Amino acid sequence: MPVIELSTVIRAPVEFVFDLARSIEAHLDSTGGTEERAVSGVTTGLIGMDDEVTWEARHFGVRQRLSVRITAFDRPNRFQDVMISGAFASMVHDHIFNEHPDGTLMKDRFEFTSPFGYVGRIVDWLLLTSYMRRFLIRRNAVLKQFAESGAAIRSIQHPGTSYPIPPKT
Repeated sequence: MPVIELSTVIRAPVEFVFDLARSIEAHLDSTGGTEERAVSGVTTGLIGMDDEVTWEARHFGVRQRLSVRITAFDRPNRFQDVMISGAFASMVHDHIFNEHPDGTLMKDRFEFTSPFGYVGRIVDWLLLTSYMRRFLIRRNAVLKQFAESGAAIRSIQHPGTSYPIPPKT
């Protein structure tokens, strides 16, 4: 079972980065090139505990759907989404947020299993692990850019929260 672990330092408050990472709009903006869209479940705003969303996107030239449910939620420290249907045999994505001297340390732990047993393991080794790593790195870079520029403020506003615009660096 492949596991991808990434760490990204973002110059913005932890609560802001946490909410940005669970914003449907920010997710869509950060997945360029895949024609991704939210097609059912929570399709706008912020996802939370027990929420589900189905994403439709084009990967490897094939339109695919992936449905996930938020199975753990501890704002602003951690949330987890787990695949309930889609192309993987299984998928668990942990999003972890810690305060850092420069703002927030955002960590991803993405664990997946491809279908088709031994053949799937070969595909993971040859192709899918590096593809998913690049996909997550690109997504995190966009979230970092949004957070540090303040460009995402509107996409994560919801009742009861207010965020200062992060300073430009």
